[in-house]
Amino acid sequence: MKYLKIKDNKGYFLKQEKEQPDQWIEIDKISKEDLINLLESAISTDFEIDEYIEENIGHKAHQIVYKSIFEKFTDLINNKKSFIDECDSQFRSAIEKYESLE
Repeated sequence: MKYLKIKDNKGYFLKQEKEQPDQWIEIDKISKEDLINLLESAISTDFEIDEYIEENIGHKAHQIVYKSIFEKFTDLINNKKSFIDECDSQFRSAIEKYESLE
């Protein structure tokens, strides 16, 4: 599913709210809560984003915000497997330690 897109020289993010239909909102209006929701989606779902190409975004504020988010989320997506493996490893050792105490 696509969560960030470029259309009509502007950047947009998909805002998902309970009991409301999904909406595409201009990227410069993104909030802290929106970023957290996007992070949760990036970790748990098939997360697609349009590639950042400066020429495709005419609005300067959108360029800055979209580029920053694109870079961070691309890094997260590329390293998602190693993050998950590291978390699993930490939990596995904690579970083994707990089980040995029983």
